[in-house]
Amino acid sequence: MAMTTTVSRSVFGRTGHLSSRVIFGAAALGGMRQERADQLLDTLLEFGVNHIDTAASYGDAELRIAPWMAAHRSRFFLATKTGERTGDAARASLERSLERMGVDCIDLIQLHNLVEDDEWETAHGPRGAVAALAKARDEGLVRFVGVTGHGTRIPAMHLRSLERFDFDTVLFPYNFMMLRSDEYRSAVDALLARCAERHVAVQTIKSVARRRWPEDSTESRFSWYQALPPGDSLQRAVNFVLGRSQLFLNTSSDGRLLRPTLEAACAHGSVPDDDAMLADVEAHDMSPIFDGADLERI
Repeated sequence: MAMTTTVSRSVFGRTGHLSSRVIFGAAALGGMRQERADQLLDTLLEFGVNHIDTAASYGDAELRIAPWMAAHRSRFFLATKTGERTGDAARASLERSLERMGVDCIDLIQLHNLVEDDEWETAHGPRGAVAALAKARDEGLVRFVGVTGHGTRIPAMHLRSLERFDFDTVLFPYNFMMLRSDEYRSAVDALLARCAERHVAVQTIKSVARRRWPEDSTESRFSWYQALPPGDSLQRAVNFVLGRSQLFLNTSSDGRLLRPTLEAACAHGSVPDDDAMLADVEAHDMSPIFDGADLERI
């Protein structure tokens, strides 16, 4: 494998932005003090990461990003999310995010985890969040509008969302364990085909997930799931995503994994074969983190 010191870049869908293939998941900043957040953000400059993905619900993450936007705004594609479904609330959420990050415009606003039928109908209604954010785009407060989601149902729901509104980006879970499900893989394949046709950017999450936390685990928890440890298995998990040119990988909320993930990305490995991935499954006692029921909203 060829090793470089910076993460490769690719055009982020129809946005035209040449984004790092690894996107910084700013949920890692949610509970940090500014000094520690600054150290983590310095790592982005070291590896050439130029795309930050945060959310209004990520604790103090937007506040931790603000000093960096004052100094480096032009270097980063900046995305945030809102969990609001009505138009007025989504507009207020966007304006608050702009204020918290100290910017006049963000590059991407995303509807956060739009998966439940009632919330979907509200968001897409005449006074819903989608229309309000499209208006904010027309006013220059945001450049692009996307949709995100967690759980096993979200690829199919994203397809439904793309039929109702011409979203610029999607985000959903993508890892070997989830794609072992024929139903999930089929939905993902259909979504990826549609995104390719429409030049919709595709972001992935939970790429280095190992399993849910065992009840008897005494490890510190910086993510709601237990991640793979740094090493060959994490390398293969990263390759599983980045070996597919259409995909971008959003980093874990466990900031300790940022450097190992970026180092893995710089190694430029190919997609590992099933035998290698199955060996990791056995070695790390891996299991799916979503079950189609109680964890769909996380």
